[in-house]
Amino acid sequence: MTEHTLPYGKSHLTFHLPDSFKMDTFLPESMQPVKDVEDIVHQALKDPLGKKNLEDFIGTASVGIAINDNTRPISKPNPLPYLLEHLEKLNIPKDAVTLFVGYGTHKPMSEEELHHILEDDIIAQYRIVAHNCDKSPMVQLGKTAYQTPVWVNEAFYDCALKITVGNIEPHHFMGFSGGVKTAAIGLVGRETITANHAMLTLDKARSGLFYINPMRRDLEEIGQKIGIDFTLGTILNENKRIIQLFFGSPTSVMKAAIPVIRSLFGVTVPAPYDLVIASPGGWPKDINFYQAQKGLTHAARITKDDGWVILLAACPEGSGSPAYEDYINSAQSHQAVLDEFKNGFFQVGPHKAFQIAREAVRVKIVLVSDIPPDLVKSWKITPSQPELLDHLIHWITDQFDPGARIAVLPASTRTMTEVNDND
Repeated sequence: MTEHTLPYGKSHLTFHLPDSFKMDTFLPESMQPVKDVEDIVHQALKDPLGKKNLEDFIGTASVGIAINDNTRPISKPNPLPYLLEHLEKLNIPKDAVTLFVGYGTHKPMSEEELHHILEDDIIAQYRIVAHNCDKSPMVQLGKTAYQTPVWVNEAFYDCALKITVGNIEPHHFMGFSGGVKTAAIGLVGRETITANHAMLTLDKARSGLFYINPMRRDLEEIGQKIGIDFTLGTILNENKRIIQLFFGSPTSVMKAAIPVIRSLFGVTVPAPYDLVIASPGGWPKDINFYQAQKGLTHAARITKDDGWVILLAACPEGSGSPAYEDYINSAQSHQAVLDEFKNGFFQVGPHKAFQIAREAVRVKIVLVSDIPPDLVKSWKITPSQPELLDHLIHWITDQFDPGARIAVLPASTRTMTEVNDND
C-alpha cells in the first residue's frame, strides 16, 4: 500500500492506495517563493506593466482598492501593506484610501473574520467598505457587448484611482481568476453577476481559456467600464507564498501572468482515470462546498465515464449557499437540473447545482467532508466521512479490473487538467 496525504481544511487527510494499480499524482509545478516580497512589490509599483504610472496619481484625492473576501487565499506575506505604504509616499493620505471587500454574492464576513484577511493596523487606520450586491448604492454603466447590465458600487466607481488586489490562478469557468474580477464581480450588483454567470453553460466558459472565453471577455469589458487603473496580482504556491507578482494595467497583468500559470498549473494526461482522488487544496478553497466544487470540475475532467471522483473537502461552512440548497433539494435529479438550465433557467446559487450535475450525470461523486451525511444526501451527492476514507477507497478499488488507473490531485482547484484527445 502507498500512503498519500492531501490538504483537508486547515489540516490534512492521510489514506492508502493499493500498489496493484497504475497511480499518478499531479501537483502544480513546484517553484520556490520569492525571498524579498517587499522589494519585488516596490519594484513592480515603480515600473508597472502598461502605459500608466502610479506617479501620475500623486496627491490623488480618493483611492479605491478592491480586495477579496475570505474565500480566496491571502498570500504570505500580504503585499497590500506595501501598496498602502507606497501610496502614502505619493502624498496620498490614509484617509483618502478606501478598501472595498468584494463579496460578490458570498455571505459577508464577521468582524473577527475580517482580521483573518487584514492586519490589525490596516483595519484601525483605513476605511473599509463591505460591498453588498443587493444593498450597496450602485451606479449604472450601460450594457456590455454580451448585453450584461453593469451595476457597480458607486463609492468605488467615484474613486479617482481604482486598484484591484488578488491572486491569479486557473478558474473553472472564468478561465483565470484575478485581474479585474475582484471588482468586476466582487463589487457589482446581483443583476450583473447573474447575467455574466448565465454564460457558464457555454462550451468555452472553462478553465484555461481567456481570450475566447465569453464570460471572461464580458468580465474584461465590465472592468473597462468601471475604469480600473491597476491590478496587483500574485501567483502563489501550495503554501500561499508568492511565486511571482505583477503590477500594472489589468490587461497587461493578465497577459504576463497567464503563460506562467499555464506552465506551472497545466496538466495533460494521455487517457482518463477510473478513480480520481482530489483535494481543492485545503482552507479556504474548501471553506464550503460552493468553493470546493471548483476542484471537482478539474478532477472530473480527467475521470472516465462511469468512473469515480472522491473529493476531500472539509466544508466547515456547509454548502455556503442557501440558494443552492433550496434549489437542489427541490430538484428531481441531476438530469432535471441540466434540462432546466438548458431551457433558459439561471440563478446564482442554483448555478452550482448545474455545474455539479454536469459532472454527476457522467461520473460517480463521493464527498468526504465534515458536513452531516444526511445533508449531503439531500444534495443528491454520496457522502462519506474522513475516518472512513481508507474503507471507501478499498470498497471502490475492489471493483476494479487489474488495469485500472488512479490519479491523485492534491490541489485540484488550481490544477488545469486536460485529456489529450489528439490520438
